[in-house]
Amino acid sequence: MTDIEYMNIALAEARKAFDEDEIPIGAIVVCKGRIIARAHNLTEMLNDVTAHAEMQAITAAATNIGGKYLNDCTLYVTVEPCPMCAGAIAWSQLGRLVYGAEDEKRGYKRYAPDVLHPKTEVTSGICAKEATELMKKFFANKR
Repeated sequence: MTDIEYMNIALAEARKAFDEDEIPIGAIVVCKGRIIARAHNLTEMLNDVTAHAEMQAITAAATNIGGKYLNDCTLYVTVEPCPMCAGAIAWSQLGRLVYGAEDEKRGYKRYAPDVLHPKTEVTSGICAKEATELMKKFFANKR
């Protein structure tokens, strides 16, 4: 599958979050061509500020492979990770990060541009338009 195809699966997770009145961010983890984790934001449901899609996906992926290092894995997330999630991505030694929309206000590149593990490959802008539109729709409904 291509990055776009995988990101469309992450976008489906983001739509689940939207439908649950969560900030619509979705994530999947792919390892050796197989999806091993799917997640979306659960901060409202769990009353947990750390329950971001990336954190949920990393935890599920580590459980799936039976280890804490995800160096053979790719995380697809619809929006640029925040510094907290980027830190978890670094600690998991993720092999590759692919994200859609930039987060100029809260993204890791603004606050901690060097936080990722040095070997983590980053690709951005995949399905960014779709991710941005979903976020804008969510916040427009809140106003």
